[in-house]
Amino acid sequence: MSESKQPTIGVAWTGASGLVYGVRLVDVLLQAGRNVDLVLSSAVQQTAPVEMGHPAEGLVERLRTLGPGVLETYGQNDFSAPMASGSANGGPLVIVPCSMGTVGRMAAGTSETLLLRAADVCLKERRQLIIVARETPLATHHLENLTRLSAMGALIMPAAPGFYHQPTSPGDLVDFMVQRICDHLGVEIHLVPRWGEDKTS
Repeated sequence: MSESKQPTIGVAWTGASGLVYGVRLVDVLLQAGRNVDLVLSSAVQQTAPVEMGHPAEGLVERLRTLGPGVLETYGQNDFSAPMASGSANGGPLVIVPCSMGTVGRMAAGTSETLLLRAADVCLKERRQLIIVARETPLATHHLENLTRLSAMGALIMPAAPGFYHQPTSPGDLVDFMVQRICDHLGVEIHLVPRWGEDKTS
């Protein structure tokens, strides 16, 4: 199966700190030839200028210039999006970064926004759902909500990069996490040395 025939990958950005992980993931997926459906929570409008130095719209427009993958974006109330339907030929969904508020609402199955509905679809259809949680410290109810989602089939992947690849910049730490996400998505990339690899190879 060619890359172009692979399922579209859903990506969701929430207002949690760590937006750089989500932006870099979309960047890498598009350059790897994977199509991406992107949905942003309303809080991203506040975090993007603070963390990335650009409004969310500017980040999305820059990503649209990449490829060969194609980027489609959807509003939080666009329930006609493919990711909102279990009968559509849906692919995996990665929520990165994922706030604890989003985790709580997913665990409760509220589905009041496209992001939450898309996550609920993945859970009920047994599709891959990757939650890149970004919070510290974690309260007991955060842990309970993450445990509940894990029991329902979600993969919980905290934004906790390793250091054995001897990072020399924040970008190396971001790429560590993005590479691990792509590993679980089955997207072959090589951003940082893996355990046991020569850093110069």
